[in-house]
Amino acid sequence: MTAPSTFGPSSEARNLHWLLTNLVEEVPGILSVAVVSSDGLLLLSSDPDLAIARTDSPEGARTAGASGVRAGKRTGPRGSAADLATVVSGIGSLTVGAAKLMDYGPVRHTMVAMDEGSLFVMSISDGSLLGVHGSADCDMSVVAYHMALFVGRAGHVLTPELRSELRQSMENKALENESTGSPR
Repeated sequence: MTAPSTFGPSSEARNLHWLLTNLVEEVPGILSVAVVSSDGLLLLSSDPDLAIARTDSPEGARTAGASGVRAGKRTGPRGSAADLATVVSGIGSLTVGAAKLMDYGPVRHTMVAMDEGSLFVMSISDGSLLGVHGSADCDMSVVAYHMALFVGRAGHVLTPELRSELRQSMENKALENESTGSPR
């Protein structure tokens, strides 16, 4: 694991953010994405105001344009990554409880189709979850396929050290936004 430096996040954190950015930018119909820890804390988000700090590296330059905004549409529940993380955590907890009650094994993914959009929740590792808010016209099978690719690529690198770094990054960004009077 590469420790974070004074110049920005570790290479693992940058790579994970790059994977998330690719998911949002390359899959039609994805509006916002959140990675949530097993205890419900937001680790990573497609929300540009909560994204981890970037460096001047080629990876940083490519991810600098990441945004959950598509064609002027709402990007998530009330437009907030924290709200998406809360919903993802709640659905994850509810489905895990249901699976235990029914004794059918662990939950792999959950899809909720609504009139105005879709919500997808998929287990990553150690109870961490990937949540995706999709538009009403997204192709659910394509979104689920790309989520599975993300989980396959991210699962092995989402170590306790990286989760801790991502949490700290999100907390620092939240404190920074509070001190500057930013709405998030």
